[in-house]
This record gives sequence, C-alpha cells and structure tokens, in this order.
Amino acid sequence: MSAEPLRVRCFEGVPELTAALIERLEEALTRPRAGESAVMLSGGSTPMPAYRALARRGPRPTASTVLFYSDERYVPSSSEASNYHQTESLVAALALPTERLLRVRTELPLEDAAADYERSLRALAAGGIRIGLGLLGLGADGHTASLFNAEDLARADGHAAIAVHRPDGRDAVSVTPSVFEQAREIVFVVDGESKRSALARLVARDTSLTAWQAVRGCTSVSVWTEPQAWPGT
Repeated sequence: MSAEPLRVRCFEGVPELTAALIERLEEALTRPRAGESAVMLSGGSTPMPAYRALARRGPRPTASTVLFYSDERYVPSSSEASNYHQTESLVAALALPTERLLRVRTELPLEDAAADYERSLRALAAGGIRIGLGLLGLGADGHTASLFNAEDLARADGHAAIAVHRPDGRDAVSVTPSVFEQAREIVFVVDGESKRSALARLVARDTSLTAWQAVRGCTSVSVWTEPQAWPGT
C-alpha cells in the first residue's frame, strides 16, 4: 500500500453516515464500474440500518451484480446472529440468482463450510468479476471480519476463506486479506465511543493492530465514521 494516510470521512452523526452508506451501496450494486460488480457486505450493527433502508428503495442490480459477506458466524442461517439473516430484506429486494449470492453454507461442517466459501470466492475471481466495494467493521479489540489475531492472519495466508474459533467461543468463517486486496475500495464503517481507541490505531496504521494488518496490502482504504468514534474530535 502507498504511504498515503487512510482517508477519513467523519460525518456529522450516525444518520448522516447511514445516508451516505445507502447511496454508496446503491451505486455499487446498481451502477458499478465495468468489471467491478461484486460487493462485500460486513456484519455488525452499524451498517444494518443502511441495508434495510436500501431494501425499501427496491434497488435494481445489474445482470452481473454479485453479493457476498466478509464473514459469518457458524450459526443457522435463520439465527438472529447470522449476518445473512440480518441482511435478508436487502437480499430479497435484490432478488439475485443463487449463483450471484455467495453465502457461507453453515449447514455444512465448519471446515467444509469454509472450503465451500473459498471455492465460491475463487470462482468469482476466476470469472473476471472484481470487487468494486468491500465494507468492513472494526471491533473495539481491533479485529475486522472474523480475523482476531496474528494466528488468524497467518492461517489466512494462501486462502480466500478460513474457519475461525472466535475469542467469544463461537466459530465463524472469514474472508481473508487476499480477498480484501482484490477490492477497488475498502471502507471501514465505524461508530460508537468504544471504537475510538481501535480507530485511532487503525488510522495511525499500527502494525500490531489486526485490522490494519488485514488491509495493509489494499490499494484504497477509507474510514467512514462519526464524532463519538473519531479520535480527532
């Protein structure tokens, strides 16, 4: 990555952040640049209002739009803890064919689910479809997606998706840095005072921070945030 600092957009508040995210997502899903029609959604509470509001607009995806997830908890797809379940209103509104909605098949054994997701992501790249927009969250502990520590990053090397045993005792499947690096634009969407310390470290490109390590090879990384989380306020 270049020596340029991460670009930061600090919105007036969470409503303004959400409104901007709705517009950016709609653009990526319905008016992508040529060859950049894949969009990676993050989980977490911050982007969910934008997903639901966009669903109510009835977005019209292109014939090549592909949707996938940065990570998924290893729970049934109907669980409230499932990122897929939390985004079902947007999924329903987009009405994408099965082959263009890539989800972690948590009905499979954990390692098989990770391998299946990896095959789907590799097929996406092999088909020449690039990722125009990739959304990521940031944990208060400095994790992103379901990559929590140096060990997770080491196991991610050479893979597009891996199984993860999370610190909270749950299992998950996470996309890896090699996939993030394929995105034209990575956007961290961050709110809340609890994220302030981690966000300061991310913007400072702290090499001990897992989130920074995960995106340091990306060509374009932005942070969208609001005053409670932004250490510059």
